[in-house]
Parts: sequence; structure tokens; C-alpha cells
Amino acid sequence: MINSFNKIKKFWNNKRVFITGHTGFKGTWLVIFLNMMKAKIYGYSLKAPRFSLFNQTKCSKLVKENYYLNINNFNSLKKKLHEAKPQIVFHLAAQPLVSDSYEDPLNTFLPNIIGTANLLEAIKEIKSIKAVVIITTDKVYKIKKKNKPFSEDDELGGKDPYSASKSCAEILVNSYIESFFNKLSHRIRISTARSGNVLGGGDYSKNRIIPDILKSINHKKKLIIRNPKHIRPWQHVIEPIFGYIILAQNLFLNKLTKSGHSWNFGPNYNSFITVYELLAKIKKVKNIHNTSIKKNKHIETKILKLNSEKAKKYLRWNQKWNIDKTIKKIFEWNDSYNSKKNMRKTCEKQIKEYLEK
Repeated sequence: MINSFNKIKKFWNNKRVFITGHTGFKGTWLVIFLNMMKAKIYGYSLKAPRFSLFNQTKCSKLVKENYYLNINNFNSLKKKLHEAKPQIVFHLAAQPLVSDSYEDPLNTFLPNIIGTANLLEAIKEIKSIKAVVIITTDKVYKIKKKNKPFSEDDELGGKDPYSASKSCAEILVNSYIESFFNKLSHRIRISTARSGNVLGGGDYSKNRIIPDILKSINHKKKLIIRNPKHIRPWQHVIEPIFGYIILAQNLFLNKLTKSGHSWNFGPNYNSFITVYELLAKIKKVKNIHNTSIKKNKHIETKILKLNSEKAKKYLRWNQKWNIDKTIKKIFEWNDSYNSKKNMRKTCEKQIKEYLEK
């Protein structure tokens, strides 16, 4: 697999790329990454909140066309896809939070299931498209008592509305592949990508550990943590973003020999740690004020681990930054933010450091 900066840039230069959910946290990092590769980016998403990484980095200027529309609107989505004539599509538009899915399940199921169906139906007629990567989550798996990492062929499930919605999206994608896109004459290749719990600068989501920690440090407030014994596959946001990019590149070039359309992008096993262990690592590098534990009123999976051997073997994708390096990069980003530096340049600097490792 080609993984040098210049060779990746050569592939992506002038590629027409359509990104749904481009104003979100991961979507913004993807836009910045692909802009560095000189891709022509078209974004389809709801408008970003005023205080967001997208606005902080002035990412709208990097996008050739910003379509601020709802993924649930099939006719609008189809029209904009026809206008953009993309070669590659990344689908990130979703309601991404477990906690919000409990508060508003309908507005979780609609974008995560119907929005995905809208995209799959719309792309059937777009002749320019060659590769599609649909982002789901590590929470699509049916939780069993065995404490082992999930691989792509494990059973799907999901008790909370968010996990259930993403499991449904996976089943939906499989249905469309088998029913419409698996025919020899069809030109579009589709994969789903399931990543671990992403960490990184510019995540301002509520009820997430790193945003809560940074707020506590920056504003000298008490830190409230939930689920301290829960284990997650922690990784820097650049890790799966790079995975999505090389997956799309391999799909486009029709280089994938491994059967099965789903791909895990998770960290190495030493990054599977509890919330409490993550907090202890952070306390070694930053002073955190008072902390307290608040019982979570919603049920969440206690242990989540991913087996990413498939991506390692067939895409030559590997975690580059372990949990300690990830924490270091988050605080480098936060220091730049507190120093009022250009945050897009800060993101670009970290991406370049990652690629040069």
C-alpha cells in the first residue's frame, strides 16, 4: 500500500470528492486532510454551530461547494450529487451521540438509517462515482459476555438507539450491495468503516470525555466523569480518517482482494483502557481540578474492543500514535487554541507529522 505523503497526494490531486456531514468534528478533519491532498471537495451537511471546529478553521473556504441541506431530503441530496459529479463519496452525516439518541431517538433513526438509504439510492444513477465509504461505528456489534475484540464478521446488534441505528445502517448497506451494486456490470464499490472512540482537538460535543476534560482545565471547573470503569478503543481522530482515505483509494483503484465490505479501524490493544486509566494518564501531564463521578442515567456498553487485523493486512493501515502520543497531541492542539493560533494550520501540522511518521 502506498502511504507516503507525496504518493497519496498524487492520487487525490483534483479528485472530485463528495462528503456528507462535512461540518462535523470528523468531517472537518477529513476536509482539512483532503484539502492538503489538493482534492476538489463538495460538502453536504447541516450548518455547523457557531462555535465549532469547522468555523474555527474556516473550512468553508476549502470546500468548492457547501450544500447546507438535510440528509433526510432525498431530492435535494440527489440533485446536489448530480451537480457535483463526484468520483468518491464519504458518508459521515449522522446523529453521532449515544446520549442524544436517548433524548431524541427519532432524530437519530431518521438521519442514520433513512439518510443512509437516501445516499445509496441517489448514487445508483451517478455515473462518475467509483468508490463510496460509509462511516458507521464500533458500536454496531452485538455485545456478548466474552471479553474479546470484535472483528468484522461478528454479529451486529445494539441496545441503545444510536447503536441500533448504526447496526441498521450496516444491514441497509449490505442489502444495497447485494441487491444493486454486486452485479458485474456495476461500477460503484462500497465499503463501511467502523472506527474506535476518536479523540482530538476541536471536539466540542457534550458528554464526551476529552471535551469535558479540556473545559475543566481551560475554565478551572470541576470535572464530572461518567462510567469510569468502561473500556474503549481510544485513538486520535487522524488515525481512522487516514484509514477511510486509503480504503477509498483502494476501492477506486479496485485493489481489494479481501471479501467483505466492512472494515474496522481501531487502535492496538494497549490503547484499550478504561475511562479512569485515560484520566490518570492525562493527570500526569496536566493539572485537573476537582473531579467527581456522576452515575450515568443511560445504559452504555461496558467493554468495547476492535480487531483491526483485516485493515492491517489488506490496507497496510496501522495505528501510528499510541494513547500517550494521542494525549500529547490533544494538549498541543489545546495550547495552540489558548494561544489564539491559526487552528487550521495546527490541524495541518498534526496531519503532516502523522503522515511523516
